[in-house]
Amino acid sequence: MQSTHLPATTDSLAQALEAKDHADSISILYRVLENPSCSPEALRIKEQAISNLTDLLTQEKKAEDLKNLLTQLRPFFSVIPKAKTAKIVRGIIDAVVKIPGTSDLQISLCKEMVEWTRAEKRTFLRQRVEARLAALLMENKEYSEALTLLSGLIKEVRRLDDKLLLVDIDLLESKLHFSLRNLPKAKASLTAARTAANAIYVPPAQQGTIDLQSGILHAEEKDYKTAYSYFFEAFEAFNALEDPRAVFSLKYMLLCKIMVSQADDVAGIISSKAGLQYVGPDLDAMKAVADAHSKRSLNFFETALRDYKAQLEEDPIVHRHLASLYDTLLEQNLCRLIEPYSRVEIAHIAELIELPVDHVEKKLSQMILDKKFAGTLDQGAGCLIIFDDPKTDAIFPATLETIANTGKVVDSLYVRSARIMT
Repeated sequence: MQSTHLPATTDSLAQALEAKDHADSISILYRVLENPSCSPEALRIKEQAISNLTDLLTQEKKAEDLKNLLTQLRPFFSVIPKAKTAKIVRGIIDAVVKIPGTSDLQISLCKEMVEWTRAEKRTFLRQRVEARLAALLMENKEYSEALTLLSGLIKEVRRLDDKLLLVDIDLLESKLHFSLRNLPKAKASLTAARTAANAIYVPPAQQGTIDLQSGILHAEEKDYKTAYSYFFEAFEAFNALEDPRAVFSLKYMLLCKIMVSQADDVAGIISSKAGLQYVGPDLDAMKAVADAHSKRSLNFFETALRDYKAQLEEDPIVHRHLASLYDTLLEQNLCRLIEPYSRVEIAHIAELIELPVDHVEKKLSQMILDKKFAGTLDQGAGCLIIFDDPKTDAIFPATLETIANTGKVVDSLYVRSARIMT
């Protein structure tokens, strides 16, 4: 970067655009920002230069330079309105987010900006940077620090009654509690977000985020029909905005169909006009799971999990529900295989179902304890002994009923005799 500054004019911006490569453009824009002029026109040109420089540094993946740019611009922030400062700061932080592998840098950048905004008493900007910092800490699985930060921030924002920011923070808190497996608190935070959202106009993207989180929480409670309707609302919102989260909403819609044993509907949803826009590995993965479920085939199910590991195993929402689906499929298959037998070797069942013997033995013992069927495991002989379903003998309930009626008669006679005596 050269030391001599350039005039803050449109000609300088044009010179940067016409430079032969990005390095020269970046150098020219830095020199424009060094210009000490504070006239309204010079400030407007510098704002445009910052925007262009941010775009170029993002394309060059220079995250460290973007962080340094924010520090360098602090004197400039003192001469422009606070609203414009907030816009520039959030724009540069968003630019760093687009560069992969910079999560630690993003956290340190947000912490620096929080300290600066606190020192400069820029409350509006600090609250938004703190909300972004909490989201980054949650993504980094630093849950306790994120929760501490959010709890203080929520109290402050509620006092100021900033509804739009409150919706964001409550929604973030709901996601955080869900990550910590605290479902009651996750639902309470989501309710708070909905209450705040009802009092103001909420942008479609934010409304879609609320619906997506609602669907996730309902699915966690096994209420898949309600979850499906929320995922559908989220999908419509994201689809209209061409938001990349639309494919996840659609994926979770298909998951709900599979979980309520309507796997046959999956192909129809994928081949619909809206579904065809998102055809790719995510939808192929759900189609493979739906086919395995329709055929009640564990083998196909495991093949789908292996072939689409990134889309199924590495998505925590899908993985949690597919684990439950796998257990259900395994139980159905085991019940079907042992049905003809009164005594059968566990090794034979394992061979038929193509799973390890110890895994099958463990599952059978669990099913016996859960009273899925009557039987016992003879581990010495390596056999499963299945009992006939015990028929309830009608004499026992009838006897209990007779004794109860006799007791009522005796009580009645005692009351009558007591009356006669008096």
